[in-house]
Amino acid sequence: MTASSKPRQLLAFARSAEPRTVLSRRAVITDITFAALVTAASVAAVIGTFHDGIPAGLATSVPLAARRRFPLAVFLVVVAAALVTKAHATDVTVVAIVIGGYSAAVHSRFRGAALLTLIPAGILVAWQFWRASPAPPFDVIQVLPRRIPAGAVSIAKTPSGLAGLQYAVGPLRVAGLLVLVSLASIAIVGAVVYAGDRIRRLQSEHEAATRRALRMERARIASELHDVVTHNVSVMIVQAGAARQVLSESPDDATAALLAVEASGRAAMTELRHLLGLLSPPAAPGAGAGAHGGVAEAELQPQPGLEQLQPLIDRVTAAGLSVDLQIGGGLHDLPPGLDLAAFRVVQEALTNVIKHAGQARTSVRLDLSETELVVDVADAGRPAPTGRPIPVPPAVPSGGGRGLMGLRERIAIYGGELDAAPRPGGGWRVRARFPLEPAEAGHRYLAPTA
Repeated sequence: MTASSKPRQLLAFARSAEPRTVLSRRAVITDITFAALVTAASVAAVIGTFHDGIPAGLATSVPLAARRRFPLAVFLVVVAAALVTKAHATDVTVVAIVIGGYSAAVHSRFRGAALLTLIPAGILVAWQFWRASPAPPFDVIQVLPRRIPAGAVSIAKTPSGLAGLQYAVGPLRVAGLLVLVSLASIAIVGAVVYAGDRIRRLQSEHEAATRRALRMERARIASELHDVVTHNVSVMIVQAGAARQVLSESPDDATAALLAVEASGRAAMTELRHLLGLLSPPAAPGAGAGAHGGVAEAELQPQPGLEQLQPLIDRVTAAGLSVDLQIGGGLHDLPPGLDLAAFRVVQEALTNVIKHAGQARTSVRLDLSETELVVDVADAGRPAPTGRPIPVPPAVPSGGGRGLMGLRERIAIYGGELDAAPRPGGGWRVRARFPLEPAEAGHRYLAPTA
């Protein structure tokens, strides 16, 4: 730690603020009652000796009524009043200063500033009280005129009216030392408590951040599993049902459907291996694939993107879904995360068409400009029953909305927007917009299509 960093840390410590605590009615009434008792004790201590001490007692005790509302300000006011009226200080003055310091250390929003103020305030009070002479006849001890320290002698009238030498030390100096020791003790204990509270608060914030990160990671994994499994399993269900219906009448069509089931299963296994490879801990150097089989090799495979869009279209087309793909403006070398997000939009939209609309005619359009990428998937709604040889069974299980929720979160990462709603003429439309930076444009790898 450098010397220049220490003042900055102290300044940051003094400026640190905690949330304001809402005071209850009981706390306010308690503070007012306590201030009234201290005020009564202060007035009682001076009422029988000299009336000049009454304002001093009021100045150091009345502010305690707001000791929890404005703790640091109250402490500074009490200390200032005690210094101005130090000649009339009593035991109640010491109590008021200590209570004010305790309130500042415990109740102030700016506990750092309060703790840094206590010891300097105690030193200042002790120094001023050490130099002060009490107002007669308070704390005046009549002594013999011999061996009296220079500068500590004053001439005053005794209660009997006789002149004499009076020694002006004693209670005021003791009071100053008591204030210094008390405020220093409060500051030390308060600093220890503050450090413990801060450690516990940091631990609590760390645990909360860890829980949030775990929830986000679980949601991300659930979204990835949903994207990987739902699409391929939906296609497999469609093809298996179609093969079952035409198995006896058209073996060739059944064979084609079963081959499509096999291809979808292989695609699902490939993506699942890749996902498991991301979730599994890294293998030790020199270790083989082990029980994971091909997980190590799957880690080297890239995540799917728009380059795999045509194979995706081919799979759903083989399942009986008519898809029209249009690419406007050409697609460029997008960032991997954004490329995957755009692919997942098309995949989830086509999966929902298969699950909810059957063989509805669907259009997939991608438009890329200098500022944004727009992915638009729209279907015409569930078609009327026809005599197609491979019908799609209507009872495909629904995903409960997790897919669109995951897409919305994925798109929001890149500052995009997702709009999913029914079309006025029937069917459903999913439209995603991804803002692009100019630096994200690269070489073209998918040519525009009509």
